Amino acid sequence: MSKVIISCALTGAVHTPTMSPHLPVTPDEIAQQAIEAAEAGASVLHLHARDPETGRPTPDPDVFMQFLPRIKQATDAVVNITTGGGQGMSLDERLAAPLRASPELCSLNMGSMNFGMYPMLERYKSFRHDWEAAHLEASRDWIFKNTFKDIELILERLGKGHGTKFEFECYDTAHLYTLAHFLDRKLVTPPLFVQSIFGLLGGTGADTENLLHARRIADKLFGDDYRWSVMAAGKHQIPFVTMGAINGANVRVGLEDSLYAGKGRLARSNAEQVRLIRSILEPLSLEVATPAETREILALKGGDNVTF
Repeated sequence: MSKVIISCALTGAVHTPTMSPHLPVTPDEIAQQAIEAAEAGASVLHLHARDPETGRPTPDPDVFMQFLPRIKQATDAVVNITTGGGQGMSLDERLAAPLRASPELCSLNMGSMNFGMYPMLERYKSFRHDWEAAHLEASRDWIFKNTFKDIELILERLGKGHGTKFEFECYDTAHLYTLAHFLDRKLVTPPLFVQSIFGLLGGTGADTENLLHARRIADKLFGDDYRWSVMAAGKHQIPFVTMGAINGANVRVGLEDSLYAGKGRLARSNAEQVRLIRSILEPLSLEVATPAETREILALKGGDNVTF
């Protein structure tokens, strides 16, 4: 087994500012927490942007460019920009920032799916911003859209056009078969960075059987041509990524996926979650990959070949 890549997803587009005072919202907060996460051991930083006034997810490349150069200047970590964006964003909006930044790595959801965030409404009596409750409720009737045509376009414009590689986000085993379809068509090239995702409403449940099944199917479809990673939502985050690592996976943590660093205890930063998973991995004799090692493992184009 090669060294374990720790990815950190800093803010995402699921949690809202009311849910945690530690969720980074402004460009300053995102940059600072990204730098701290890299110092703690994260070699990949998965990034969304938010409106600095309201905390609402935004695809605006001008907001991304307020923190991307600062992160690059202060760390050697691999920057991974979302192409999933957030609820209500068009494909062109979702691609605006990565096309401008030409990053080494981007996330790529491998299919359309229901994506339910509305159960979180029950946990809060009121919200800081008017948009938050409406945003969560709207997910009851929302489908995240990534058709075959959408995926082809992203692979063409970012992959072929910019030399960007992808973190293929697979929310169920059907997404693994979709990825295999694109591999058969030679529209993606190994090594594939496959992120198996568990515990989100609309995707695969966080059950051990599903974790092992995802690994078996990926092995069957991709053999030695992929590098596996595991992430899980909410309370499942640390137990599930630990099980993944024991079974040969890389890991992803961060406040995008869970706001906690223990039962009932909000994580005070993304770096706290990185330190927590690192404190579990290293006693298990699992070495953490550096950014340079991560670039070699994933065959990335290098940090000198971005435009931020």
